[in-house]
Amino acid sequence: MIVRRFLAWAQNAPAAARAKGAGALARAWLYSDLSPDDRREALVAMTALLDDSAIAVRQALSEVLANHSQAPRHIVSMLAVDHADVALPVLAHSPLLSDAELIDCATIGDTFCQCAIASRSGLSGGVAAALAEIGSADAAIMLARNETAELTHPVLRRLIERFWDDGAVREAILVRPNLPAVLRAELVAATARALSAFVTACSWLPEERARRATREAAERAHLIIAGDDGEGAAQGLVDLVGHLRRSGQLTPGFILRALLAGHLALCEVALSDLSGLPLKRVSGLMRDHRNVGFSALLTRAGLPASIFPAVRAALAAIEEAGLTVSLTGRLSRLVVERALNACEHLAPEDSGKVLALLRRFEAEAAVEEARDEAVRLSRPDVPAHRQVVIDLDAIEAELFEAA
Repeated sequence: MIVRRFLAWAQNAPAAARAKGAGALARAWLYSDLSPDDRREALVAMTALLDDSAIAVRQALSEVLANHSQAPRHIVSMLAVDHADVALPVLAHSPLLSDAELIDCATIGDTFCQCAIASRSGLSGGVAAALAEIGSADAAIMLARNETAELTHPVLRRLIERFWDDGAVREAILVRPNLPAVLRAELVAATARALSAFVTACSWLPEERARRATREAAERAHLIIAGDDGEGAAQGLVDLVGHLRRSGQLTPGFILRALLAGHLALCEVALSDLSGLPLKRVSGLMRDHRNVGFSALLTRAGLPASIFPAVRAALAAIEEAGLTVSLTGRLSRLVVERALNACEHLAPEDSGKVLALLRRFEAEAAVEEARDEAVRLSRPDVPAHRQVVIDLDAIEAELFEAA
C-alpha cells in the first residue's frame, strides 16, 4: 500500500523530491523488513523509476544499489548502460556486473565510463586487456594507477604501444610497483621516440642529431634500469638484455658504454647472450681478459676488433681502481681516459669510429663532473675561500673578443 502511494505521488512530485524518494525506496528494499507484497511492489516501483526522465532520480538509485551484492540484478544492469552520471557508481563498484557486461559497457561507454571500470577494485585480467585495447588515454592512466587490477605484461605492453606518445600514460605505468626491467626499457624507448619526434617537428635539431641524442639518453636510462638491485634483479637483467638484442639496441657502442660505467654484470650478460656461451664461462673470460680466449669471446659475440683495446683497457682500469657500478648510469672519466689512451696509437682506419665514440663519452663524463662540481660550489656550506665570484660582464666581453 505504501509503495502504491509513492508511485501516485511520484507522478507530480518535483525531480529533486523524486530523487530523494528513489534513494529512500532503494534503501528500504535493501535494508528494511518489508512484507513479501511490499517488497514485490517496491521492486516494481524501482524498475518503473528506470524510465524517469530526471537523471537525478536514476542516479539516486545507482548510488544506493552500487555496492550491494543483493541489489536487483536487472536494475543494476540497466543502470550500467544508462547516462554516464547514472552508470558511474555501478560501473565502479557493483559486484553484480560480470566481466562480459563490463567489457560491453567499456565498448559502448564514454571515457568517464571506461575510467570508472578501470578503477574497480580487483579488476580482472580480461577486462583490463579490453580496456588496454579500446580504452581512452584517461582510462589507460586510471588502469595503470589501479594497483589492485590484474595487469599482465602483455596488457602493460599494449598500453605502451597505443599511448607511447602520451607522457601521462607513460608516467602512470612507470610508477607501478615491481615493473619489470623490460617494460621500463620499452617506456624509455617510447619516451625517446616521442622526444625525437617533437624536437624534429619543432626544427630544434636535425633529424640525425635528434636520433643520436635520444639514443644516447635511452642508453643511459637502460644502464639505470640495469643497476636496479631489487628483487629478481638477476633475471631482470637477462630479460633486459634479451629485449635490447631483439630491438636492435644491444650494440657494441652500448656494451662499451656499460663497461665505461662500470657495469660488469650487464656486460657479462650481454656477451653471454650474443655469444651463446654460459654466463659463468663469460665471467671467467672477463676476469682473465688479457688472454687470447677473451678476444675469441668478443669475436664470437660479434664485436668489431677495433673495440678490443678499449674494452681491455676499461676492464684493467676497473680492476685496478676497484670501481663499482654507477646506479645513475654515469660514465667513469678515469675508465674513459684509459680506453682512449689504449686506442690513440692505432691506425685511423682501425680506430676512427671508436675514437670518435670515446671522445663523445669523454665529453659526457667531463660535463657530468662539472655539473657536480658546480652544485657543490654553489652550496652555502662551501668555505668562503672556495667559492667563486663570477663577473658575467667580463665573461661576455671575453667571449666577444674570442669571436
